[in-house]
Amino acid sequence: MAVEPLPPTETTALEPGTQITHPDGRVELRDFSTIADSPYFNQELAPVPIEKRTWTTYNFAALWIGMAHNIPTYLLAAGLIQLGMNWVQAFLTITLGNLLVLIPMLLNSHAGTKYGIPFPVFARAFYGVRGANLPALLRAFIACGWFGIQTWIGGEAIYAIAGKLLGSWWVDAATVMDYPWTLWASFFLFWAIEMAIIWRGMDTLRRFENWAAPFVIVVAVALLIWVLVEAGGLGPILSQPSKLGWGADFWKLFAPSLMGMIAFWATLSLNIPDFTRFGGSQRQQAYGQILGLPTTMSFFAILSIMITSGTAVIYGEAIWDPIQLAAKFENPLVVALGLFTVVVATLSVNVAANTVSPAYDFSNAAPRLVSFRTGGLITGVLGILIQPWRLVQDPNIYIFVWLGFYGGLLGAVAGVLIAGYWIRYRTKLQLPALYRPEGRYWFSGGWNWPAIVATVVGAVLAVGGAYSAPGKGPFPSDGLIPFLKPLYDYSWVVGLIGGFLVYLALSMPRTAHAKGEK
Repeated sequence: MAVEPLPPTETTALEPGTQITHPDGRVELRDFSTIADSPYFNQELAPVPIEKRTWTTYNFAALWIGMAHNIPTYLLAAGLIQLGMNWVQAFLTITLGNLLVLIPMLLNSHAGTKYGIPFPVFARAFYGVRGANLPALLRAFIACGWFGIQTWIGGEAIYAIAGKLLGSWWVDAATVMDYPWTLWASFFLFWAIEMAIIWRGMDTLRRFENWAAPFVIVVAVALLIWVLVEAGGLGPILSQPSKLGWGADFWKLFAPSLMGMIAFWATLSLNIPDFTRFGGSQRQQAYGQILGLPTTMSFFAILSIMITSGTAVIYGEAIWDPIQLAAKFENPLVVALGLFTVVVATLSVNVAANTVSPAYDFSNAAPRLVSFRTGGLITGVLGILIQPWRLVQDPNIYIFVWLGFYGGLLGAVAGVLIAGYWIRYRTKLQLPALYRPEGRYWFSGGWNWPAIVATVVGAVLAVGGAYSAPGKGPFPSDGLIPFLKPLYDYSWVVGLIGGFLVYLALSMPRTAHAKGEK
């Protein structure tokens, strides 16, 4: 093992608080005594010891298989079919989007595996020990929205299963706030199951993902086979024409749809260190993600596209909601199996993608008061208050408003992280200073203003021109800031490039000094 040199202001002796670099490049901090009393430290945010970094290539691939095989992923592909694309156009859009988002995913994964730190601690190196709360809480609140959406979908599945088994009294129960009280009961039951899993910790999550991933694949393939039989084979499905053609109408829809596909995982591209901090090596986490993300998303997308296109042949209309599709089956056991799969798929992604990250993020905001478990509970409560049932009613809102807008915001954060870690610091961080007030990453009162400014500028460029088609969204048709409207169709890319360039431009005068600190 080699000891990484410390700044000139500190002793170079191997003493408490010294970080150790292993031959494979991973770094650990074995002794927390010098940072344990810091208000910015708790055990959940601490660097993971080398002996506990045990996730393998399979664990990361299974994580992505479990997260990609979920109902919002299905709704992405199905929604594009409903909006007028044919199967080739929808598949092309989704596959390209996932190949593009894999790039920042892998770039941000590196720090988690190298230093064993979660996303909010990683962000401290660029935003400041206090300033990191800006990107962390921004990510956390978006995760709360996703958590709520997934929980609502899981509740709908439980409601539908119980309806098939218990009969009309369950389905036709008295309404409360426009929905049957039994649906609300199913929603809160699913919520309680999720909270129980997150309360048991990350190892429980890993074991759950390992068996949930293959189970969901098998049932999804079985559903596709049924659709092919009922529709009379692939021919009628593949011959479904595009309502858009390949002209201007398609390309007008393609750009914002592509940004929506990227934005779908833009949240994970930021907080992926929350998972890769447990990685056994850089190769294992990278291979696991390359094998798991683009392949699984493309495979599940084609399943969704074929199934949705098949429903247009079978029922005369494209059914983009798999819960509604499963409810059409006559055999109660088949319905129960299909909807149970929805429950497993939704649990798999929601706990991993939408609870782990905000749990860390809320803990980062008040490390002494909020533990990982408490952060998960906060996520659960906010996920209800966001009223997710309103977000999934319309594919226009789901893809272009929800995904497009927050994708631009998070693109700006990704630009700052990539520029800071790979260009300014050349992947070299000082672990103790990430937890100390008045240390290297304290900057100005705990805030690094170049990163804050770069994020704001990138976000304004990305989403300042947010617009909606007349009557199909909350934004004005000519854009919030009209002259920025053309940029909104490329919101994630604009945000990433804007944040990247502005951060480097504002940090450049300090780069020479930063090199001297390494």
